[in-house]
Amino acid sequence: MELLRFATAGSVDDGKSTLIGRLLYDSKQIFEDQLEAVERTSLARGDDYVNLALITDGLRAEREQGITIDVAYRYFSTPKRKFIIADTPGHTQHTRNMVTGCSTANLVLLLVDARNGATEQTRRHATIASLLGIRHLVVCVNKMDLVGYSKNRFEEIRNDFAGFAERLEVHDLTCIPISALAGDNVVDRSMEMRWYDGPSLLHHLEGVHIGSDRNLIDLRVPVQLVIRPISTEHHDFRGYAGPVASGVLEVGDEVVVLPSGFSSHVASIDTADGPLQEAFPPQSVVVRLEDDIDISRGDMLCRPHNRPNVGQDLSAMVCWMAEGPLRPGAMYAIKHTTRWARALVRSLQYRLDVNSLHRDEGAGELKLNDIGRIHLRTTVPLFYDEYRHNRATGSFILVDEQTNATVAAGMLLRPRS
Repeated sequence: MELLRFATAGSVDDGKSTLIGRLLYDSKQIFEDQLEAVERTSLARGDDYVNLALITDGLRAEREQGITIDVAYRYFSTPKRKFIIADTPGHTQHTRNMVTGCSTANLVLLLVDARNGATEQTRRHATIASLLGIRHLVVCVNKMDLVGYSKNRFEEIRNDFAGFAERLEVHDLTCIPISALAGDNVVDRSMEMRWYDGPSLLHHLEGVHIGSDRNLIDLRVPVQLVIRPISTEHHDFRGYAGPVASGVLEVGDEVVVLPSGFSSHVASIDTADGPLQEAFPPQSVVVRLEDDIDISRGDMLCRPHNRPNVGQDLSAMVCWMAEGPLRPGAMYAIKHTTRWARALVRSLQYRLDVNSLHRDEGAGELKLNDIGRIHLRTTVPLFYDEYRHNRATGSFILVDEQTNATVAAGMLLRPRS
């Protein structure tokens, strides 16, 4: 079955954790002991109902404050599809956790409180989802029971958000009126909103088409490990292990190795489940070539006439995740696909106001959770594509070499002219 990764987003208290709990509960994905534990905790908290948000809010601080702090992952499946859910926090100070949870998502559920409409944080999360290249955005207008299931209120919020979304790169926008607490339009269609003729949330998640989201044109196989068995039986075996980041690789294909530029043909493709005739994302494979070529970790296999950009001067959008600010002149370690290097921040071009989309070109630094465009100079060339065309080879992280902490997540832009 096809796998769909989706993340929740939106302002604090808009009901993200409750929605996930309701989705799991109504689709019969919760074990009895889990439900009993949630019931006990709800009673101890003084709730007069089963608080389904506790299914994902597992940290003590989360339960004490009634908010989501860390990203919680949940797995479930239906007869039609498998799902991985990332329940992300809504507080502005935890935006970096939201970025982490959405970085691998195919789809984002953006919750909006029907009483308040789209807030500043709602627009912030929508902008981040667009920057992360997420093609499918579902706006769940939640707490419809608190506005009398009003059709006019739903349409007012939908039209207002659609106007904002026109300024973003959102390829697929869907709006669904729901009540996570009551279960309206979450798994089953609501009898309280007969005026809504669209699908329930689960029905939409089962049917949304994500197959064309993957880049199956540009072959990119970053080498993670060179495999040389010790046994005498396979003494001449040399395989190159790594993920198929994009494109389709077949036995017999001609490939070129970067940075050396030597070419060869694919002799075999192996996986833990046995040999394959062809491989595609997100499979991890071991590729054996017909010729002996000096290949090591961080090298990349691609097509002779379809190569990635190669360069050391990079332009990127970054989300800053560290307590201390980013300033021009700082040096960090950079991890891009399977290659490590060092990177100098040459300049900060602007800081992006994610609420108004205004570019502050006078900004001298990026603070925690800020997003901005920077120019980098790396110690070795990277093999990359523009993020909007290839998320796998267009993304990177910056790491503080002293603390080993990830300080930024970045999205590469087109090469500087």
